[in-house]
Amino acid sequence: MAEATPLLTVEHLKVSYPIRSSILLRKIGEKLAVSDVNFEIRPGETVGLVGESGSGKSTIARTVIGLVPSAGGVIRFEGRDITKLTPRELKEVRRDMQMVFQDPYASLNPRLTVRDLIAEAWRVHTGIVPRDRWTAEAKDLMERVGLNPDYSDRYPHQFSGGQRQRIGIARALALRPKLIICDEAVSALDVSVQAQVLNLLEDLQADLGLSYLFISHDLSVIEHICDRVLVLDRGVVVEEGTARELFENPQDPYTRALLAAVPVVRPWLEQTP
Repeated sequence: MAEATPLLTVEHLKVSYPIRSSILLRKIGEKLAVSDVNFEIRPGETVGLVGESGSGKSTIARTVIGLVPSAGGVIRFEGRDITKLTPRELKEVRRDMQMVFQDPYASLNPRLTVRDLIAEAWRVHTGIVPRDRWTAEAKDLMERVGLNPDYSDRYPHQFSGGQRQRIGIARALALRPKLIICDEAVSALDVSVQAQVLNLLEDLQADLGLSYLFISHDLSVIEHICDRVLVLDRGVVVEEGTARELFENPQDPYTRALLAAVPVVRPWLEQTP
């Protein structure tokens, strides 16, 4: 995997947000949210972004997928600079990049059934699945993510939080992507449900060869699922390495502070004699 050509390459990424006055919302400046971020994701690899709230994790994710414009730098997907694409060209690239959002309920249209939520991707991106196969394919995806396909006519409010997140994963899989961005995808779930969803993501990666950009503030989740990790502090990468290197021998004071803030179930076992 280390010698594979990168699927995604981010070079010197900068993202800023406008500062507007309270009078007529006139722009009076800019706030730099992400500064000079560089990383790669290779096929079949999971790269984690970790940091406290406001560190720029979700901003990077939304910029990579094209929901937020960049203020500088280059984002290459399979060698193609996607920051310079037209809306039509970007739509084509989005077939290969999908996103699973933090809140599984807010990200699903409550007026659509599960079958229609999944098939919506095929309505926008035509030619992937024939229309007469939509119902069958939607049920197959539901079964793949651990949902009862007989519930394809139910609505999001009829499912639990963990089941709704599985619907979100099924919807992301509908376009057969190569990269899935998981933006705090398990943070709203109970611990036991988190483990089930993480195991599902790992199984899907093994079966389909998926790559993940995995964002979380939960260091135990990052340690479990990620191959490499980037630590963000106020929009800047302060440390990068494999998950083992980062957790066993953190170098940056900010990384050490994050690890020190993790609650310990049995603190007396952590004490050295």
